[in-house]
Parts: sequence; structure tokens; C-alpha cells
Amino acid sequence: MARRAAGGAPLSARAAAASPPPPRPPFRAPPPCPPLLLLMLLGAARAGALEIQRRFPSPTPTNNFALDGAAGTVYLAAVNRLYQLSGANLSLEAEAAVGPVADSPLCHAPQLPQASCEHPRRLTDNYNKILQLDPGQGLVVVCGSIYQGFCQLRRRGNISAVAVHFPPAAPPAEPVTVFPSMLNVAANHPNASTVGLVLPPAAGAGGSRLLVGATYTGYGSAFFPRNRSLEDHRFENTPEIAIRSLDARGDLAKLFTFDLNPSDDNILKIKQGAKEQHKLGFVRAFLHPADPPPGAQSYAYLALNSEARAGDKESQARSLLARICLPRGAGGDAKKLTESYIQLGLQCAGGAGRGDLYSRLVSVFPARELLFAVFERPQGPPTGRAAPAALCAFRFADVQAAIRAARTACFVEPAPDVVAVLDSVVQGTGPACERKRNIQLQPEQLDCGAAHLQHPLSILQPIKATPVFRAPGLSAVAVARVSNYTVVFLGTVSGRLLKINLNENMQVVSRRLVTVAYGEPVHHVMQFDPADPRYLYLMTSHQMVRVKVAACAMHATCGDCVGAADAYCGWCALETRCTVQQDCANSSRPRFWTSANEGPSRCPAMTVLPAEIDVRQEYPLSVPCPQGMILQISGSLPSLSGMEMACDYGNNIRTMARVPGPAFGHQIAYCNLLPRDQFPPFPPHQDHVAIEMSVRVNGRNIVRANFTIYDCSRIGQVSPHTACTSCLSAPWPCFWCIQQHACVSNQSRCEASPNPMSPPDCPQTLPSPLAPMPTGGSQSFLVRLASAAFFQGEALECSFGPEEIFEAVWVNESAIRCNQVVLHTTQRSQVFPLSLQLKGQPARFLDSPDPMTVEVYNCATGSPDCSQCLGREDLGHLCMWSDGCRLRGPLQTLPGTCPAPEIRTIEPLSGPLDGGTLLTIRGRNLGRRLSDVAHGVWIGSVTCEPLADRYTVSEEIVCATGPAPEVFSDVVTVNASKEGTSRERFSYVLPLVHSLEPAVGPKAGGTRITIHGSDLHVGSELQVLVNNTEACTDLVRTDTSIACTVPEGSLPVPVPVCVRLERRGCVSGNLTFWYMQNPIITAISPRRSPVSGGRTITVAGERFHMVQNVSMAVHHIGREPTLCKVLNSTLITCPSPGALSNASAPVDFFINGRAYADEGAMAEELLGPEEAQRGSRFRLDYLPNPQFSTAKREKWIKHHPGEPLTLVIHKEQDSLGLESYEYQVKIGQVACDIQIVSDRVIHCSVNESLGTAEGQLPITIQVGNFNQTIATLQLGGSETAIIVSIVICSVLLLLSVVALFVFCTKSRRAERYWQKTLLQMEEMESQIREEIRKGFAELQTDMTDLTKELNRSQGIPFLEYKHFVTRTFFPKCSSLYEESYVLPSQPLNSQGSSPAQETHPLLGEWKIPESCRPNMEEGISLFSSLLNNKHFLIVFVHALEQQKDFAVRDRCSLASLLTIALHGKLEYYTGIMKELLVDLIDASATKNPKLMLRRTESVVEKMLTNWMSICMYSCLRETVGEPFFLLLCAIKQQINKGSIDAITGKARYTLNEEWLLRENIEAKPRNLNVSFQGCGMDSLSVRAMDTDTLTQVKEKILEAFCKNVPYSQWPRAEDVDLEWFASSTQSYILRDLDDTSVMEDGRKKLNTLAHYKIPEGASLAMSLTDKKDNTLGRVKDLDTEKYFHLVLPTDELAEPKKSHRQSHRKKVLPEIYLTRLLSTKGTLQKFLDDLFKAILSIREDKPPLAVKYFFDFLEEQAEKRGISDPDTLHIWKTNSLPLRFWVNILKNPQFVFDIDKTDHIDACLSVIAQAFIDACSISDLQLGKDSPTNKLLYAKEIPEYRKIVQRYYKQIHDMTPLSEQEMNAHLAEESRTYQNEFNTNVAMTEIYKYAKRYRSQIMTALEANPTARRTQLQHKFEQVVALMEDNIYECYSEA
Repeated sequence: MARRAAGGAPLSARAAAASPPPPRPPFRAPPPCPPLLLLMLLGAARAGALEIQRRFPSPTPTNNFALDGAAGTVYLAAVNRLYQLSGANLSLEAEAAVGPVADSPLCHAPQLPQASCEHPRRLTDNYNKILQLDPGQGLVVVCGSIYQGFCQLRRRGNISAVAVHFPPAAPPAEPVTVFPSMLNVAANHPNASTVGLVLPPAAGAGGSRLLVGATYTGYGSAFFPRNRSLEDHRFENTPEIAIRSLDARGDLAKLFTFDLNPSDDNILKIKQGAKEQHKLGFVRAFLHPADPPPGAQSYAYLALNSEARAGDKESQARSLLARICLPRGAGGDAKKLTESYIQLGLQCAGGAGRGDLYSRLVSVFPARELLFAVFERPQGPPTGRAAPAALCAFRFADVQAAIRAARTACFVEPAPDVVAVLDSVVQGTGPACERKRNIQLQPEQLDCGAAHLQHPLSILQPIKATPVFRAPGLSAVAVARVSNYTVVFLGTVSGRLLKINLNENMQVVSRRLVTVAYGEPVHHVMQFDPADPRYLYLMTSHQMVRVKVAACAMHATCGDCVGAADAYCGWCALETRCTVQQDCANSSRPRFWTSANEGPSRCPAMTVLPAEIDVRQEYPLSVPCPQGMILQISGSLPSLSGMEMACDYGNNIRTMARVPGPAFGHQIAYCNLLPRDQFPPFPPHQDHVAIEMSVRVNGRNIVRANFTIYDCSRIGQVSPHTACTSCLSAPWPCFWCIQQHACVSNQSRCEASPNPMSPPDCPQTLPSPLAPMPTGGSQSFLVRLASAAFFQGEALECSFGPEEIFEAVWVNESAIRCNQVVLHTTQRSQVFPLSLQLKGQPARFLDSPDPMTVEVYNCATGSPDCSQCLGREDLGHLCMWSDGCRLRGPLQTLPGTCPAPEIRTIEPLSGPLDGGTLLTIRGRNLGRRLSDVAHGVWIGSVTCEPLADRYTVSEEIVCATGPAPEVFSDVVTVNASKEGTSRERFSYVLPLVHSLEPAVGPKAGGTRITIHGSDLHVGSELQVLVNNTEACTDLVRTDTSIACTVPEGSLPVPVPVCVRLERRGCVSGNLTFWYMQNPIITAISPRRSPVSGGRTITVAGERFHMVQNVSMAVHHIGREPTLCKVLNSTLITCPSPGALSNASAPVDFFINGRAYADEGAMAEELLGPEEAQRGSRFRLDYLPNPQFSTAKREKWIKHHPGEPLTLVIHKEQDSLGLESYEYQVKIGQVACDIQIVSDRVIHCSVNESLGTAEGQLPITIQVGNFNQTIATLQLGGSETAIIVSIVICSVLLLLSVVALFVFCTKSRRAERYWQKTLLQMEEMESQIREEIRKGFAELQTDMTDLTKELNRSQGIPFLEYKHFVTRTFFPKCSSLYEESYVLPSQPLNSQGSSPAQETHPLLGEWKIPESCRPNMEEGISLFSSLLNNKHFLIVFVHALEQQKDFAVRDRCSLASLLTIALHGKLEYYTGIMKELLVDLIDASATKNPKLMLRRTESVVEKMLTNWMSICMYSCLRETVGEPFFLLLCAIKQQINKGSIDAITGKARYTLNEEWLLRENIEAKPRNLNVSFQGCGMDSLSVRAMDTDTLTQVKEKILEAFCKNVPYSQWPRAEDVDLEWFASSTQSYILRDLDDTSVMEDGRKKLNTLAHYKIPEGASLAMSLTDKKDNTLGRVKDLDTEKYFHLVLPTDELAEPKKSHRQSHRKKVLPEIYLTRLLSTKGTLQKFLDDLFKAILSIREDKPPLAVKYFFDFLEEQAEKRGISDPDTLHIWKTNSLPLRFWVNILKNPQFVFDIDKTDHIDACLSVIAQAFIDACSISDLQLGKDSPTNKLLYAKEIPEYRKIVQRYYKQIHDMTPLSEQEMNAHLAEESRTYQNEFNTNVAMTEIYKYAKRYRSQIMTALEANPTARRTQLQHKFEQVVALMEDNIYECYSEA
């Protein structure tokens, strides 16, 4: 069990609690370390200090384990399974299945033959409750939760075998009488706790005994089944605590019995009446001491919890420790359990009051003198966080003293506040303690009680301890005493193991952490390996783990090893490695092994004497070790005397070493120096070399140190220009010989002369500044000297380099002059170093500690313009400008000015008004020095301050712009004595920010945000600061946006985002970014992958909606990381990365570019953030790629085309656990449909025909990235097929001959007729093919342009919500409809549009005379309260619907008025609608339920329509609106691409057959240049057709100009005139009809562009007219007898004058033009698909809550009425949403948009709506050649659309159900969003008119309703009528 169930309350004690002084002070932990010290101690924590050595995974949850140290075996018990594992590597040795079984907790165990059970038995899992080893009898005791807690005795060494069958089987065994108490041993519920302990047999006694503590699960407990049965098999048969017989070799009739002696039961049972208040939960049973010394007593202890009393808030859980005495030797009296039973409380508290009390015991571990226990503080309701926990330690000596004091207080000197008798126990003696007269208690009686003394006892005052360590989520503890340390191992609920080292004062000195199995709680019992305490066994919920208690090898040095403060680890000096003590040879002897307790100062160390050696020194023979070194060795090392030793210099060079004798503390050793011929070479430019030397003992270098070899003579070579100074300042003893100019280590080598003794005494030059000199010029220099008396008179030379040597002349003893120095350079400037050397001896220099230099310049180089040339004067360069830069002569003067500055470029070109922009100006002559332009840079009138450090003479100025008062643009001016201006202008702009997205992200950072605004590209420096401090990185900006990556946040809070330009203030915008809690990854599945990778890994977690990108990487063996896909807020899918080998490796995730950090460890305060990031929570097991083959392992498979093909593929056994969807089988490029998948076999079949030119197809199977070709399919022919083909061909040939003969008998005229028809069809087919090919590309281009225009314009012309509602609610079924659409005539505004006004009564004022208002308002208010009464409203609606004259129109009107009136209370409205719907469903269910909601004939059906309209409005606007609008635009644009007859409305391109222009009228496009002062634009190029009438042209022009304006604001075509400017002098007003119109067949033809012969690119002007030309009215209303446009009427009898050719074309196959419908359909298909997908898709961020809620309501109603037909439910859903709402919207786009819906567009939308209806239908379409085209057109797409509909319904069904509270909250939010949009008083008044009309019927219905009578609703209704009756009609007539 992962966690023992909580126990019960303390056993009752009548005595009140008080606190006597304890026998000795309780054990208290020391005060905690200061936080800083604690952090320093924990900083070195590494998971590597623990090592997971072996794991054994269990497929079912684990429960218990037991260790057999002698046999090296581990026994593991899991749900339904028992395992026997080898202790060393946890490999499986044996296993047994022990469940599931048919069982019932209300039935006796089936092993009880006399018991029967009437309750049904169900398949029940077996949870192990006890797993204990009895080595004396060779048994393993196994008890489970099935069969009332039945136990088995299995064989030690073979867990799969039952050692003792109990009850015994049939003969030959003797029959044994079995009682339930012998079978009901353990708790029979998975969550009820049980502990067991095998007690050793007493000397001379029989077999072992079993101590059992089990939580009560009988009647009255939370574990008892909730039914009416009162049978309880637990109370009598399973006491809370019992000692049972375990003598398997004796009388089996007593096995598991309580009998100690024939007289008494050995149990402790709580009375039935007290069980409800006293619930015990057991934690552990143990013996202490486990191996007592001879004569000492060993006790059995039970650690348990007593829960708080139910319903008592003041009651708290208690942690208890109970003790039971075991019988002493052979003569000892056996006692009943209750005689010695005594319990006391354990209290772990920090002393900070009740809030710091850890009241629930979790785990205990007995050490030698201390009992360590983990406690937790219960959290109340589940919070998802680990409970606070603490570790406390209690002294067993304190327990012993408390027990003795308690018995003394009970029997000798009664003290009721100290101890009490447990009167709630059945086997107790009496109710209270009483003094025993004349009695002297013996020590044994003080410890264990006696039969004549009261028992059992409870000590009232707990033993207290303060926490040693605190951390949340602790679940287990194990303790070891190592050296002077106490090492505590703590398991956690998240699957981690924590190791802390405590010093003698119980202070934490170090801690380590390792993840055992993330997310799997560690079981509360952990045990050390009895055979090797270096290993610890622990168990998680699904694993058994063997952990090495220390991984010392990770420490490479003694300092790391000892400094880690790990009690197990120490430094093995002679092996030079960090080990546990047992692994170090001779570690028991002193100084061989240095423990952590000794500290790093005891690590071996060495000092070498001498530490510095002259390479030329000869060692005198008087040294004790000639040519040798003395080694001082300190630290913890054994005596090296007598050991094989050497000095190791590396490179396999060693010399002899010896220790003269034994030593303590410091040791002295002598070592021969490295031979001189093996000295290492000196590095270049270095006068010494460092050598590392190690002392080698027994083949290992145990300690090392460095010494130095130096050579003074190399100093002069290393530093030739400071030879003397460097020699005398060297760290070695070096001397300078001035005569020899050499550095020596022995002063005696110098010739007799005064030699300098310190660096200042060295002859040296003194630095002095030298003026620059021109190239080729001659100049002399004076050089001053110091301490140069020795060289006075010597011939010296001035050296400026190897080739530049000049004569030096002594001036005096402290000065020399370099004569006539001439230096040359081709560079702009060159610096030459000056040094003095002895003539003829170029290697000997006078020292120059501070070198002198001379600058040589060349005016002709590097100065391309005047300013640069003259600017060199500041550098001391004497240059002048004269057709170039030249050297200035001594008499020439400097020219005053240079040409004006020339500015070539400036950047950036804009900046913010606040200034601060670093403006870079590049050009020529931009000043000779900074002072020239310091105040001369301007932008208009704003100064720009140059930066000194960024100024480049003449070429570049960088200046900081000043602030500007307003937005402006101007040139940049530079004034450097003359003024220059830039060609480009610099603009001051005002940047603005509007918004940012996304506005939320994880606090780990990495979210890529985009800030939207304007003019954001300006300036030179941009910063985006989060929380005003942290910079947003990876900035990318444009004019309108800034993209950057958000940094890490510290807390999940909203923070301001500041856009800062030029380090000035924030750009206004008030942007806020919300840091949210980081995404959490909770699980990955599956956890296995083929080594090739590519398997889909599902990552589960929370808050993935904030994840923008995520990748998955595998440590060590992983190949390239893979990119993952975010499915929703809780799921991510990742293809597993490929791996280099088969192994298990940790997995890392990178979310938004940040490594995923495991916050669980940080929350538990066990790891720091860096460690949490390093530790990986999940692992992926890489296994070999799966292997496949064909059934017979053949490589070639023959197959005849046309025959069915089924493949049987064999798969090798593997452990990947692949699902069927993970396999892909292909034959060539054809997918093979997988039908059957098992562990070893895959069946797949191919239904389509296979064919290839080569006749061979590879058979390939793919799993992830792994591909395997298993065989080749060979396609072959069939002789039978060939014969059949020949026969069929012969028959067809014969039939063809007969048909040809018949055809030839036809007349030649008919033949020509059909040939002409075929030619026409071919021509039309070719034309249609071309049209379809071009049409889609053209339309895509047009629609792309349209989309761009929409993005740049005001957007989609959505109607406001209130207009959407009034148009949807009142289309044609109420008198309010006419008022909502009749707009009064209005004068046109300047743009030619007329603003729409709200004239709908529901949107305006409640217009009633003031005289009527008081009574009317009171009446309407009272009527409103009645309508808000559910009973009244339902009776009201039903009463009206029962009236025959209450027509459908009235019902729709009433429903819509009710919706408006109750719009502010949508949750109430929804409840009313549901009740009315239930009545409607009841009525429909008795007839034909499939017809429900098919029409809108009742009030509730219209209410449902309105409810859907309100709830789906946001979806309509946010999701469906854009694709719907694009479809409308596409339809209109496609229609306009061809000819349209202005009178009939028929067009070349349409979706509706009735509106198809069945003539081939060629139309050519005309691009017209039109000017029109309206809609915000001046002129445009407009595309029209030459067949367009002038009205059609006007409409296209208006559409082009006003496309960004709602249609209601457009001018009308009859309001404008169109004028054509044929030339500069001639212009014409263009009209549909004028004097130039032509007559044809007696009808006047409307004028077109072709009629006026208007050419391509013609210039037209459109203007508003004051006088409308209404003489003709609307063109489409013209009399077809008098006018026509493109085609004449089709009645040929009235047209005898038409040519034969014309009439013939009319007559012949007009249906040939039906294929144009396909062309239009093809071009519109994408837009239609987008629309349908938008309607039938679910947005993750905004799921359709209303749809889910209503569909669940329908399913609930169907289930209540037993309607299980899925078709009926499908029809109900379809009738309520797609057909009720979406079809209405599809047919009426004017409900949603402010657009013009023409009759032709309406006809096309009808076809689309019909396709949508067919898609939602479940009946098969029976289509044929006579079917209407509006059904045939989309017949091919309907099946696919139906799949989308069904998937949509399934997705809705799979959504999480909504509670009533959630739906009400959603509806309330909808009400608040659109509150006060409508005048509800008007709606109430209209509803009242219906109430008045049917007053008597409503009164009758109210009186007939009992609820209405009880609440007197009829009287309230009469009051409304009384207030309203005399006013309403009168007032409305006045209004």
C-alpha cells in the first residue's frame, strides 16, 4: 500500500489530562541552522550521492515487501501477485498469482465450509495486507484483503508454493474444525490498514506467533458496504489487535487462533458502541531491541494513529505508540495481550503553538536508542499540494520511564491526570486505576503489568519532541548510525529519496536527493539489506528498488570527498579514492581512511624543500641528502616507513625516496632530485619552469606538490630592453653584472665593478615627450638618462628599430642627443620606439622601463578631404589643404576654412518626440574637430547634441536628438563655419502601442509576445521592459509591431510592459502581461520507443494553452530533439527522438525555448532551481526496432491483378506494446488496410486495384521512423482472365457492328444535325474545361486581394447585436417587423450616404402620453413580476396555445417578445424553455418522436430558435462570420465575372439552374478610370464588362468606392450620374435608355458600354444628382414586352422573324449550359468548405457551451423515455441547431451583415443551404437524372460533409458535461454583456395585448391550476388588467 489508512481516535480514557513532570527531559532537537548557513550546507547537494542500483517494475500496485538476509532474497507483494526476487539484482526467481477472485465483503470466506452466502460475489482484486518471514519454520506469511482477510503460509525459498494448506484439504489429512476468527485475520478493504509481526517463540514454547493490528471494517465503519445488510463478520472475528498462533508444525486446529491458554483470548477489541468514535489506523509493528543481549527484555511495539472524532472540530488526530511484553525464557509466565498493553502519545511540534503541530504519524524506524518518526499535518480538503511533514526523534529510555511512572501512578500513588484504564476495550479489567494496598510492584510488573492489576492502560500526556527536519510530502524514514553521524533516509510522496546527515547535535550538515520513480509515493517502510547495510530497499507504488546508500566514487579528490560531509564516504589514502569504509583496505587501522567527521584539513598534503632550484646550482655534499629534496608530508596518512616509495615527476620519470623512520603527525621523507639531463625545457619567453612531483607508494601517487626550476641568465633574453631591472626584480635570487651585461645567480661571477643592487640603480632612460615629426624630415632628439655614469664616454646608438639606427652624442652624464634622425612612413601615422644600445653590440640595451616613442606622420595619406587634413593640427601634424593634403612649410599659413559640410546619409530617418535618438550623420567635411560642430547640428529648429566618443573627424557625427514640441519632418543641418543640409528628412513621430498578444504566459519565461501599435520602428534604441526591470529579448520590430521573448518572472502576477525608446519614458498604452503558473507535465505515455524513434508520445499535463513551442530531447543516447504539437490545454504529442543504443534515458522538454523545470521538487523544498532543471523527471526506455516478416518468410509474393489481396505479417516478440494505429503497411504507394493486430500477427487487406509498369511492388511496414521492406509483390496475369477478356471484346465488337449498321440507316440530315450538336458540345466542353482551369486561380487571386482589403479596411460589416436580434426574432411573423425595416427618406450627406436610424419600437423610447404613464408603468411592472413567476408563465403560454385563433404568426411573435422581456434573466428563460420542451417531447414521444422540432409551430420552438441565436451569436461573429462573408463576396464576384441580364437577372455564372443564362454571350472586360468624390476615395480603376448596362456599371463603381462602408450608407445607383469624357472637349451623360438606344424585334435594347463604344482605360466621372431619373423605375421591373438587355424572351412563336440559326441554337440542348454550374461550384468550393468547417468545428478556447448543454438535455430526455434509437437523437439535434439556426443564417446573411442581398445571391444561397440540410440528414439521397440540380450539384460532397457533422456531434458528446451552476453563470454573463439593449416595456406591452385578448381563457387556466390558486396568481393578473384596461388602448391611440 502506498500509504497506510488513517487510524482511529485514541482509546477512551476517562481521566482528564494534566502534565506531571516527566522522569527526564524529553529529547529535543537543536535550534535550526540560520537560513544562510543552511543554504551553504545544501548548496553542495547532489543527486549523485545516492545511486539506484537495481529496479523491479510491478505491473500492478505494490503493497508490501520482506527481506530474507540469510538467503539473499526479497519477497514482494503486489495487487494479485507475489514475487520472489534475488536480493543482489532484483531478478525474478518465482511468482504466484493470488487474484482476482470472486468475493463479497458480506460473505464468509469460502474456506468456511458450513457458511453460505446470499450476496452476489464479484471479481475482486487481492490487496496484500501482511507479508512476514518466519525463518524458524521456513514460512512466508501472506495475508490479503480477499475472503475477509484470509492468510496463507507459503514456502520460504519458493513463494509460488503453499507450504501449509489451511484449512487442511480432504483425507489423508484429519478434518479440522474451522471458525471465522481463524480466517478473518487482516483488513478486508484495500484502503484499511493492517500490520503484522512474527513473534519468536519463547524458550521451551511451541511455534511462532503472529501479532496483527487491523483497522475495523465492519458495520458502522466507512469501509462497510453501503447496503441494507446488517451482517457483520468482522466484529466478533477480527479484533483490532490480536496475537495468533503460528505453529504450523503443531496442531493445525489451533493455527491462527487467539488461544494462549485454554482460558483466555489474546486480543484487544474495542466495544461495539465505541467503534464509531475510536478508529485506529496502524503504521508499523516492530520489535525493540531486535536482538536483545542475554537477560534483556524485548518488546513488541505498534505505531498507530487515532483519528479525530467525526463532527468534533476541536478534536484532533493523535499519534500513538503501544507496547506489548513478550514472554521471557522457559519459565516466564505467558501474559494476555491486554495485561501488558500500554499506549502513549507521540507529539511532534515546533513549539509555535497548535498550528505547528504535526499530528498524524506516517512512518517510524527504530534505531538503537532513538525512535525516528515522520509526522504530517493534515490539510483538510485535498489541495493538490503535499502535506507539511516533519521528522522527530524520541528516546526509548523516555518511553520506558514514562511507562514505569504511569504504572506507579495507577497502582501505587494514583494520579488520574497521568494515566487511565482503557474502558472502551472489551477485555479490560475495570473502569479506573485504584491503589493496591500493601503492594510493592516488581520491575517486571512496572514494565509489563500483571493479571491482578488494571489493564490495558493509556498514558495521558504524550512524549514530546521538536522537529529535526521539515519538508512537505515526507512518506518514509530509515536511519543508520555511521561514525559520529546519524544518516536519515526519507522517502517522499513524489517518488524521491532524500538523504540527510545529522551531526551529534542532530543538526543537518548535508543532504542529497535522488528521484526513484517520479510521481510514485515511496512506501512507508524502508529496510537496509541485512547482509550488506550499504544497500537500502524501498518500494514505490509500482517498483521495488535497491539503492546504494552512497556513491562515493563521484568525488575525485580528498577535499571533495571529505568536504561533502557524507557520513558513509571517506578518503582511502593509499588507494587515493573516495570509498565507504568497508571498501578501503586496512580501513580499521588509523590514518588509512579519513572520514567526513575529520574534515578536509586532514587530507594528505606535502611541502617540498627547497621549493625553488637554480638550474645551474651545484649541490654541496654536506647536505644530508646529496642532490636531494626534503619532503614534509602532513595529513592523515599511515606511516610510510618501510614501504616501497618513489618520487614521480611524470612522463615515467621516477627517483628513489625513503622515510628515515616512523613518525606521527608530520612525516619527513628524502627524495633524489630529478637528473639534470631530464630537466624539462624552459617555455619560450619564460625564465622558469614549474614541476609537479608526487610521492608514489605501492604503485599509487598518494600526495603531490610543486617546485620551481629557474635560470637567471634567461632574463636578459626574455626582456632585452629591461634586462637589468627585470633581473633585480625577479622572485629568484638573481644578480646583475653590469660589466658583462648579464644576469647571474652567483654574484661572485661578476667582474669587479660597482654592480647595481636594486632596480633604480640600473642605467636607464627617462621618458620625455617628443613632438610628432613629418615623414622624411630631419630632427634631433634629447634623451635623458639615470644611473648611466658607468657608460659615460661609451659609444652609443639611437635605435628606432632594426633598420633605423642613428648616431648618439653625449651631452652630459645624464643626457644624450640623437642627431639628424630621419624616419619614413607610408601610413597616416606610425609610432617608432626609441632605445639606446651599445655601438657594435646590438643585443645590449640601456634599460627602458618606460619606453620612449616618436610619432611620424604623412600628410598625403589618410586625409581625403579638407576637414580631415586640417583637423590633424590638433594631433600636432602640420598639414595644409591644397588640391589634397600636403605638408605645410615653415612659412606657410593655415587656410581658414574648408568647403561646406556635405551630408550623404542620415540614419535613422525618424525618432520619437521625446528625443534621445542617436542620429548618425555621414559625409565629408563634417568639421575638423568636435568643437566645430558641437552646437551646429540641427533638425529644423531642434538641436542635436554630438557625442564626443562617437565623433569621427570630417566623416561621421553621432548626435542625440533633442525633444520636439510636435510631430514634424525636416532636413538635418550641420554648421561648421559653413552650413550643409541633408537630402533626406528626419521625422519626429509619436509612437503608440495599442495591445499585446498573447497577454498571458508561464512565469518560466520564453513566451513570444507581439506588441501592436504605430510608428514603432522609429529611433535608434528600443527596449521592452517587463515589470519595469527585466528586458524582453530577441527584439524584432516593424512599423506596427514589436516581437520579443518575455524573460522569466518570479511570481504568477500581472506585470506592466513598458515600450521604451531611447531610454526615455514608456510609450503610453498601459500594457499588462500576466505571468501564470508554469505548465506542468504530469505523465508521458507510452514510456517505450523503438531505437529509431518517431513513436508518438502523449504528454499529459496542465496549462498547455500557454505553450507556443515545445521540443523533446533525450539525454546521453538521444539524437536530434523533436518538435512536438500542442493538441489542447492538457495534451501534447511528441515524436520520440531517435537513439544511439538500446537503453533507458532521461527525457527533457523545452517549453517556449526554456528547459522544463520540475517544480515538484522545488515545491517540496528538497532541491534548488538549478538542481531541479538538471534532474529529469521522466525516462524513456529504448528497445530494439520491431522485426517483421511474411507468414512463410518468403521474399516474393505473386498476385493476380483484380483479385482480393490479404497479407499476413508476423511480428517478432517485443516489449514495445504497440497499438494498431501505430502500424502502417504499404504496397508500393497503396496503403494496406489493417484489420487484425495481435502480439505476433498483423492482417491487412487491399481493396483497390494494384498496377505498375514494372510489375513489382515493395511491401513496407512502418512504425514511427522505422521502415522495413519485408517482401516484394509480383503482379502476374491469369489465363482465364485473358480468355474472358477476349470473349467480352468479341461480343462488344459484334454489338458495335450492329450499332454502326443501325446508325448508318439514319438520314443524312439527322447525321449532320447530330454532328453539329457534337461539335457544339465539344466546343462547349473545351470552353468549360478552360473556364474551370482558369476560374479558380483567378478567384483565389481576387479573394486574396479581398482579404487584404478587409484587413486594411474597417473589417467585416457586422450588424450590432441589437439589430441582429430584432432581424432574427421578427423576420416576418409579427407586426413589429414592418416597423423594423421601414426607414424614412433622408437627405444624402456629403459622401452620398444616408445614415440608418433605429426605428424598431423595441430599440426606441416607450412612447405613451404622460397622463397615462403612472398607471401604465405600475401595471407593466406588476405584469413583469407575473411573467417572472414560473407557474404563471407556463400556464399563460399553454392557455394561449390552446386557442384555435392563436395563429403560428402570433406564437412566433409571443415567443420573441418573451425573449426580449426576459433577456436580462436568461437563466430563468432557459428554465422556462426546458419545461415547455419537456411538455413538447412528451406530446411527440407518443406519436412520432422523429418529427419533434421539425417546424416552428409552437411558442417553445420559436423560443428555442431565439435562445440558440443569443447563445451562438459570439460563435457566429468570432468564428463563422469571416468565412461566411468571404463566401458571399466570392459568390458576388463570381457572378459579376460574366454577363448578367439586367432585366431577367439571369447570369452566366450561378449555382441555381433557374437563374442560369443559357446563351453563349461573349463579354469582354473593360478597365475604367473613374473619379468620384465619395466614400473617402477620389479615383479608382474599376473593372466592368462591355455587356453591362449603365446601371450595372454604376453599381460596380459604387461597390469599388464604398467597399469599406456598410451598405446602408451607400448612395443608390439612381442617385448618381455617370459622365464619359470622350475627349478634352466632348463628354456624354451615360444612361440605360436614351435617344441612341436601338430597337430589335420591336423591343428597345438597354444601352451598354459596347453600345457607347467606350474603350479600355476610358475616363469617367460619377457625381451625385439632385434630380432623380425615376421615369423608368428599377431596371428589373421593366416591361419585357418593350425592353430587353441580353436575350429576347424565349417564346419563339412570338418571334417568327428570328433567323433559323438563332432559333436553332435556342432550341437545341439548352441544358448543355448546365455545366456552367459546375464551373461556378468549383471556384467557390474552397470558400464553402471553409464555411462548413467553421460551423462544424469546436474552438478549444471557446467551446460551444450552450450546444453541449442543450444536446445533453436532449439525450437525458431521450434516456428518460427509453428512446435509444440513435437516428432519433440525431434528428432532434439537427432540428434544434443546424436546421433551426444555421440554415436560417445561411439563407439570410442580412441578419448578420449590413450588405445588399440580391435575388440572385439569395438563389445561390438556397442551393448552399440545401446542401447543408442534406449533410445534416441521415436518410440516403436517391438521386437520378430527373433529380433537381440544386440537389445534384453537391451530391458528391454530401457524404464527406455528413462525416463532419457526425464528428461534430461526437465531439460535443465527448465534452465535459456542464453543471447547472456553470451554465447559469454562462447565461448570466451573456445577459450582462447585452443589458439595456432593448426597451422591455414595449415588449411587455405587446405581450399584455395577447393577455387582454385571451383574458377569460387565461383566468380559467389559472383557476384550474392548484399551484396558481395557492399563490393567488389569478388575483394578481386581475390587478394587472385593472391597472391597464382603461389606459392601454386609449393611450396608444393618443400615441
